[in-house]
Amino acid sequence: MNGKLDNTRLWNEAAKAGLLFGLVSVSCLALKELADMSGSTFLSQAAFIVLWAVEFFGCILLMKKVQLDLRDKFQGVKMADTFVLGRRAALLSGLLLASAQALFVMYMPQETMDQLVSAVSEAMPMSASQKEQMDGMLDRLPLLTFLFQWAYCYLYGTVLSAIMSRYIFVQKLFGGPFNGPQNDDNTPDEQ
Repeated sequence: MNGKLDNTRLWNEAAKAGLLFGLVSVSCLALKELADMSGSTFLSQAAFIVLWAVEFFGCILLMKKVQLDLRDKFQGVKMADTFVLGRRAALLSGLLLASAQALFVMYMPQETMDQLVSAVSEAMPMSASQKEQMDGMLDRLPLLTFLFQWAYCYLYGTVLSAIMSRYIFVQKLFGGPFNGPQNDDNTPDEQ
């Protein structure tokens, strides 16, 4: 144990966890983009499905690990502390992933962008003014991608953190795998 947990230590732990989550997510994004560049539709779709599953379930396992590590590393860690750690890590890792995603969109080849526009216009018939509005929106696409991706990561991480923070303390309550010091009454720390 490294002493009591304070706000500075919690931010430091969240920054490390956010960097770890961000590296995993950005790596999966880069691999998806590489598969797209191969030109094979099957490879692109297969890579997307596999890497989505790796990223989704990998984040669940990583969240559990970083919250357990926090609980075991510091004295007096409460359920609220593990939740805040996960929420802050989601905020920081979302920033990394959203930035990388916006960069990919920003440097997307013009022919890919044209294919995207034609696919949307084929799926939904548009008037000339709607097509002009869509073309105007393409300039803001990196910013919109950044904002929506960051919001998605933060919301996903917050929900995941809320679930996992309760899970690891329920394990402690029912005598599950917990190696740290136990309370005298064998109940989890209160929020």
